[in-house]
Amino acid sequence: MKKVRWGLLLIALDVALLVALIFVYPSLMVGAGPLLAGHEQLADDCFACHAPLRGASTARCVACHDTASIGLRTSLGQPLPASTRMKVSFHQSLLQDNCMACHRDHRGAHPQPAQQRFTHTLLQPAVREQCESCHRKPDDRLHRGITTACAQCHGTEAWKPATFDHDRHFVLDRDHNVDCITCHRSSTASTGKAVAGAAADFSHYTCYGCHEHTPAKIRAEHEEEGIRDFSDCVQCHRSAQEEPRKRGRDGSG
Repeated sequence: MKKVRWGLLLIALDVALLVALIFVYPSLMVGAGPLLAGHEQLADDCFACHAPLRGASTARCVACHDTASIGLRTSLGQPLPASTRMKVSFHQSLLQDNCMACHRDHRGAHPQPAQQRFTHTLLQPAVREQCESCHRKPDDRLHRGITTACAQCHGTEAWKPATFDHDRHFVLDRDHNVDCITCHRSSTASTGKAVAGAAADFSHYTCYGCHEHTPAKIRAEHEEEGIRDFSDCVQCHRSAQEEPRKRGRDGSG
């Protein structure tokens, strides 16, 4: 019995020693490796970020890192240099505060859970529809005349390729490679010139934005060929080719 007692006592002492060493030298005993440069001063203060027996805590992160300042200012409130400042601060629009879902501060040899990549599903639904709050519209001929939502042509997985393919409806070749508003008039415009400053409605189009096309001329040419329904040009005309083909909007025969 004495041997058993001494054995249990020895085991208890070993456990007590290990626990004591964990608190005295946490980085050596249970540390996941050196910290990133910004947190090196916390190397011997594990509980600055970790709650005992519960791991890292978001509440402890935001105690130093004010959500409104992330990517813009340091934890001391000093502006970050332009070279390290985030171009877009989106942390304020996340659905929930969960720092550990994306960030890992240890760079040691101990295996760490995979870092979550940013996706737009992490953002509040209202923000997902406001692309311009994070992204600047391309300054090119096509996008300059577009004022509708980006989602009309683009998805959130990747900017390219755009989900909208104009060639499915009409091929922009030869004389048809023009500004969008030439064919897509504003919702308040009828015939004649487009309304200045009005947003184009890309769900509708007109072929009368060109000097070669007038309602009277088009009517005369089509009635001469016995065509009575010519209100939807792209049913037959899918490009600038001479001979039209009778096809539907979706490209089916």
